[in-house]
Amino acid sequence: MEPRTLGRYEILAELGKGAMGVVYRATDPLLNRTVAIKTVNMSQDPEEMAEYEARFYQEAKAAGGLNHPNIVTIYDIGKSGNVIYMAMELLDGAELRALMKAGAPIAPARAVEIAAQVAEGLAFAHHHGVVHRDVKPANIMILGSGAAKITDFGIARMRTAEVRTQTGVVLGSPRYMSPEQVAGKRAEPRSDIFSLGVILYEMLTGKPAFTGEDVTSVMFQILNVVPPPPSAVNPAVPAVLDFIVAKALAKVADDRYQDAGELARDLSDSAKQVATTAQAPAAVLLPAQPTLDTEAALAVVRSLPGERRADAESPAAQSTPALGLSKAFDSLEATVKLAAQTGMTEALKDYPATPAGSATEARAIISEMRRGPGWSTTDRLIFAAGVAGATIIGAIIVLA
Repeated sequence: MEPRTLGRYEILAELGKGAMGVVYRATDPLLNRTVAIKTVNMSQDPEEMAEYEARFYQEAKAAGGLNHPNIVTIYDIGKSGNVIYMAMELLDGAELRALMKAGAPIAPARAVEIAAQVAEGLAFAHHHGVVHRDVKPANIMILGSGAAKITDFGIARMRTAEVRTQTGVVLGSPRYMSPEQVAGKRAEPRSDIFSLGVILYEMLTGKPAFTGEDVTSVMFQILNVVPPPPSAVNPAVPAVLDFIVAKALAKVADDRYQDAGELARDLSDSAKQVATTAQAPAAVLLPAQPTLDTEAALAVVRSLPGERRADAESPAAQSTPALGLSKAFDSLEATVKLAAQTGMTEALKDYPATPAGSATEARAIISEMRRGPGWSTTDRLIFAAGVAGATIIGAIIVLA
């Protein structure tokens, strides 16, 4: 039968159960407040339990000295029979793990907000000599207010701690481990940064950064594979987050963010851009359009007679979108085609339509056409200006 009390705490309900123990909802009659009680059952193998007990007390020592809005607050620690327990603030919320659904990314603005808060909490812990070593969605609580809190410093290690990890035993969740942890090296603050980068990637894309059929394949990917940029998986992700994630997930620790505070600042600075991107209407992808050479267009305008130049320089003409020029209009042959379409073929009967015709030849033909019969002076001016502009700009496009 489960005990109804642990020390002075009165057990009210079970909140969750893990491999090592149970988490209860309880009351502290002395201070008249509701708390969460985390327990570890010590009735298993004595040697193993000795290590777990040492690590459990270490958690209390590490996390108990951290007073930060993004870190769970530890109130008390004790032992009752074969059960050691820790009293901490009761959080009204859900694990980040429950909010991250496969194939369903979290909105970029919200993902950035959560990651920035976690980075702030880690920066505070690192500043006080505490490395979490197991940053994962299950150890991040999201409160009803939207605040994020880091929990479970169960395998956190103070830099001066006496507890050693057993040879060959890997502490941490494989999918969120850093390359140095996979390689069996000592975890450091930048290891937590890598783990947070993996979480941010998964929040943004709805997909884990590293996957595999077993632990070995996941670890291989962590050491050797660079996941695609988040924006390549989820187009709603702004490009700025690609750079932040890439820096957090650098395989070599020296290439990573050097402290979590730096990561938090970058995330906060990007928040405005992320929010702007989210509010922008969905972009409509249009076929790429050729670019009009501005200087060439101005040269055409200057070559027009006075009255036509005034029309071209009018506000209405300036506000008209410029269309790209097809490469079909890049030679003397194009001039002949244009003349055929406008009824001016007779005027070009003495000029062969050769692909090698140059823009100079085209201008010479136009000059001759302007003196020929068939159109009014105004029509010839308009036609000549149009052909001249087409051939000049066409030549610029071809030679560019």
